[in-house]
Amino acid sequence: MTLREACQKGAEVLGKASVPEAALDAWYLLEWCTGVSRSHYLAYPEEALSKEQECRYLEALEKRAERIPLQQITGEQEFMGLSFYVNEHVLIPRQDTEVLVEETAKFLKDGMRFLDLCTGSGCILLSLLHLRPGAEGTGADLSPEALQVAERNRVRLDAEAELIQSDLFDRIEGTFDVIVSNPPYIKREEIGTLMDEVRLHEPYMALDGHEDGLYFYRKIAEEAPGHLRAGGSLFLEIGWDQGESVSELLRQQGFTDVKVVKDLAGLDRVVEAFYR
Repeated sequence: MTLREACQKGAEVLGKASVPEAALDAWYLLEWCTGVSRSHYLAYPEEALSKEQECRYLEALEKRAERIPLQQITGEQEFMGLSFYVNEHVLIPRQDTEVLVEETAKFLKDGMRFLDLCTGSGCILLSLLHLRPGAEGTGADLSPEALQVAERNRVRLDAEAELIQSDLFDRIEGTFDVIVSNPPYIKREEIGTLMDEVRLHEPYMALDGHEDGLYFYRKIAEEAPGHLRAGGSLFLEIGWDQGESVSELLRQQGFTDVKVVKDLAGLDRVVEAFYR
């Protein structure tokens, strides 16, 4: 099988499986399986794949046709300019969440102590430590499998961070200058409407925000004050329609200077607040 034939076959297989952007995904998988760059492909389209490369490519196509996310097949996702390992036990880092990191980093200073709740792959925790290497970071997650992924990324990025298995604040001790979280916030009734890649292959517990999508925001709003130092800040990723409701939950618990930040699409994405 030549590079050209492989690319054509991949687009055909994924197209029949109704995979979005089938041709592009076919190319990404071919590039991943062979190490061939786009310029090399254009110069030598008739170059043959090795038997090992061909088998690996066909296996990857089969997985993608089952709507397994590209990032879970390759085990890689870029976030904040860093490469993270991902698998089926963690939510795939998304560009939208970079807004949360950027907003948190504006307040976070070297020497501050911060907590990342629902850390998952550790992408928020480790990105913040990359931006603020003098800060002290802790990541918490209920899932031991997710924490294994976060630890793998911690080692990969050569970062110093504490990882704790905890259901939100249950096993968290001490206080922090900053608490940041991207908690589950999808309404339970809406999970069935998500793309197959998300609904079938990303962890349900990382999506399920219970009936109204606000369950974890209520818990965090109630419990965060006990773990924030005076003048500490809270940064939360939210769904596009949750800015007003999450802001009100925080105000009810004594948070001040509550602010909603929009993402690049102009949608509400982050709520930030202070606790005096």
